[in-house]
Amino acid sequence: MLNHISIAVSDIDKSMKFYEAVLAPLGYHVAHAGEERAILLDSEGGAFALYQGKPFPFHFAFDAKTKEAISAWYDAALANGGTDNGAPGFRLNYHEHYYAAFVIDPDGYKIEAVNQEMM
Repeated sequence: MLNHISIAVSDIDKSMKFYEAVLAPLGYHVAHAGEERAILLDSEGGAFALYQGKPFPFHFAFDAKTKEAISAWYDAALANGGTDNGAPGFRLNYHEHYYAAFVIDPDGYKIEAVNQEMM
């Protein structure tokens, strides 16, 4: 159901130390750590990301099986009170197979539908 969750943190180093310790027993390991972002992955590829002071304090992404499902999700979101934050398309800044759409929900949360395996 969920592909990944991201949260904004006030101190990336302090939060990274905390989450690395508490998520290790659950099978997560550090996949990336930098000045503004850290990503922890579980053994099955589920991701939990920390971002230093991002404008959106919380972000979650739903798995989608096809481009058509992502487009339908995006259209339904806009038709039901969501605000566009990125139309369906490839996001090459993440990687070559990252196909997603982004919406701001009625409460201001950034949500996403994504498929990372399309060719």
